[in-house]
Amino acid sequence: MKCLLCPHLCRINEGKAGICRVRRNEGGTLRSLIYNRISALHLDPIEKKPLYHFHPGSEILSVGAVGCNLGCGFCQNWELVEGNLDLQEVTQDGLVREARDSGSVGIAFTYNEPSIWFEFVMDTARRFRREGMKNVLVTNGFCNPEPWAEMLPWIDAMNIDLKSIREEFYKRNCRARLEPVKKCIELAVKSCHVEITNLVIPRHNDSISDLSELIDYVASLGNNIPLHFSRYHPSYHFNEPPTSPDILQTAYELARRRLDYVYLGNLASEKGQNTYCPQCSSLLIRRVGYRTDASGLVKNRCRKCDREIEVVV
Repeated sequence: MKCLLCPHLCRINEGKAGICRVRRNEGGTLRSLIYNRISALHLDPIEKKPLYHFHPGSEILSVGAVGCNLGCGFCQNWELVEGNLDLQEVTQDGLVREARDSGSVGIAFTYNEPSIWFEFVMDTARRFRREGMKNVLVTNGFCNPEPWAEMLPWIDAMNIDLKSIREEFYKRNCRARLEPVKKCIELAVKSCHVEITNLVIPRHNDSISDLSELIDYVASLGNNIPLHFSRYHPSYHFNEPPTSPDILQTAYELARRRLDYVYLGNLASEKGQNTYCPQCSSLLIRRVGYRTDASGLVKNRCRKCDREIEVVV
């Protein structure tokens, strides 16, 4: 049978699973092996997703399972991809109760790739929406347009990992394709709050031309979309040295010419942490680690010049 969830369009024989490892053909029925099973559950700062412009300073119940539909050699969560972790069963009632008791703003589907968790994400997101709470997706964006469009009305915010602006990077390092990811990003920005992350990897996607073209693409979607450049560290099959802070600073400076909001992750640097008003340059949100001070905002407006700021509060 053929799985239609992601662009791999896996043809799956009886008793076998697709590339993601978690969707199996059982008697001619495609069954999710992780429907209500999780590998991790934590109350995280929303900034850890990273989402810097969505309810800043709040915490969100974060859940993940196992599996992924990409094959990134540099994966930072490869234990989850390979599925070598114990899973526990949960219920929507239990997750809602946990979120309420912890003061969470909602639920984030994260850690592994949530789009392959489609049925559980859809059912749980509907339940959280009914309860008046928010739904967040942290995703690689490698999904077919039809299921993606089915999810979008139930998602309030996404961080989408744009791994490179080069098709050859996706083919060589991720066993995937770039264009479906771009399509999903373009659909998402019309539907919900979106922030984009790019993991900058030495000698793979850190050239000035790579960075510039990625910035140009994000700017073409809107200069108010927050872009996060994240520092790579050796992991899984990649042994490249950690990203030079100088390269990240260069990426930051290049992006600030085109984009209003640019951030640096996994880097001990004050630059790239705070949010400033694009109009008067006032400090709006100060961040030290995951401690957040949004006193420069009055709701979603700059306290000094009253400019409306692209932040969901």
